[in-house]
Amino acid sequence: MNASLALPELAGRADLDAIAAWVPPGASVLDLGCGEGLLLQYLKRSREVRGYGIEISDANVLACVKNSVNVIQSDLETGLAGFDAGSFDYVILSQTLQAMRHTEEIILEMLRVGRQGIVSFPNFGYWPQRLQIMRGRMPLSDVLPYEWFNTPNVHLCTLADFEDFCANHGVRILERVVMQGERRIRFAPNLRGSVAVYRFEKV
Repeated sequence: MNASLALPELAGRADLDAIAAWVPPGASVLDLGCGEGLLLQYLKRSREVRGYGIEISDANVLACVKNSVNVIQSDLETGLAGFDAGSFDYVILSQTLQAMRHTEEIILEMLRVGRQGIVSFPNFGYWPQRLQIMRGRMPLSDVLPYEWFNTPNVHLCTLADFEDFCANHGVRILERVVMQGERRIRFAPNLRGSVAVYRFEKV
């Protein structure tokens, strides 16, 4: 990545670095649950991408406008029916998959609307979280910072879970990056990695 173009607000989000590295210059991008639009802003500056964000929060929509990001205010749980098939090269869902109630539907919609999908999510199989469960407690960590009673996460999964889902739904995984902090994990990733990033397409 070109450090002179990088946004300081992306610091600490290594998954966004991995996502941005997969998006070629000039691509069309739909960023689901785009927050303040920082990823799209970065891609627009560094890769000249064309795209939109979808966000439900009033404050985040306003922030997107201030960041010169095209944004549509909508609830992802209602689907992507407003977009034609093949409208985008890439559809991105970063650190939101685990909070979706209709997980199966949104992944299939991503691949209807986009040529490829990219997701990132916390790996529930990360060893400190397994240890907390063995001790009889719900996991609490940097990537899962919520208590059991106030968490927005409804569908947590491991790397193995997600890869089984893809195999059973006609989804081909093209690339995978697993991280712990800023470090990429290659050995025993389902045990040692806290965050996973996948690029995939329909078979």
